[in-house]
Amino acid sequence: MTTDEEIRKLKEERNALILAHNYQLPEIQDVADIVGDSLELAVKASEAQESVLIVCGVLFMAETAKLLSPEKTVLIPVPDAGCPLADHLTPEMVLEARKKHPDAAVVVYVNSTAAVKAVADITCTSANAADVVRSLPEKTILFGPDANLASFVQKQVPEKDIIPLPPEGHCYVHTAFTVDQVEEARSHGCRIVCHPECRPEVQEISDLVTSTGGMVRHADECDSWFVCTEREMGYRLRSLYPDREFLLPEDAVCEDMKKTKREDLLRSLQNGVHEVIIDEDVLGPAKRAVERMIRIRR
Repeated sequence: MTTDEEIRKLKEERNALILAHNYQLPEIQDVADIVGDSLELAVKASEAQESVLIVCGVLFMAETAKLLSPEKTVLIPVPDAGCPLADHLTPEMVLEARKKHPDAAVVVYVNSTAAVKAVADITCTSANAADVVRSLPEKTILFGPDANLASFVQKQVPEKDIIPLPPEGHCYVHTAFTVDQVEEARSHGCRIVCHPECRPEVQEISDLVTSTGGMVRHADECDSWFVCTEREMGYRLRSLYPDREFLLPEDAVCEDMKKTKREDLLRSLQNGVHEVIIDEDVLGPAKRAVERMIRIRR
């Protein structure tokens, strides 16, 4: 029996659902039940009937699944798969900013820890950030931890005052994309799509700025794309649209997203590791922040 066959067999025996982010290695995407962006995975986690959820991604994604399904067993195959972007923001920073801006609402990206979500009013993803901000009655919005996404939202919702928290929060993969790269790709006839975590100047000259889920939805609109996001998104897009061309830099790599291998997933199924546990005092308020986001989506 191959490793993939054993994974599929154990998945049925354990009544498990395998959720994988678009940035996971191809070997993980190929055996997952659901492959998607952060919003898609959050929604599927909330709707899941299975008793075990295995999240192949980074820790904040597994925490979000646990928040939405606290009665289920949530496993992350590699427990030290973190997110440097999420590490930019702490609960203490949010609470201090609230003191300075007592009339502001706090919106945090799902790329944040459960502890940060617990001190926020609502969460968002790159797919729904503008809609979430528009839904709030407050004019001033404290938004973290990605400053480039905050800039994108400000352009989409100019009637609000968006304060990035912290001002320098960023994803190292997306901030590496440059105007020169975009212009070079366009000179070869590519249409440009970029993630809103990219720098504002890259967003400004792109043809489309959208989440990875949005990239999937728009992929058939053009024969050749230059895609400004993590490398493995290319595998996802080529799998869905083999007749299209998707160009992504080979060095656009999130190291933490690459930590999960097929053997780690198998071990997780075999031994029930590594279970995600969230303290009760964090779980309740963080769950409300995420659920409030999902209600807006619907």
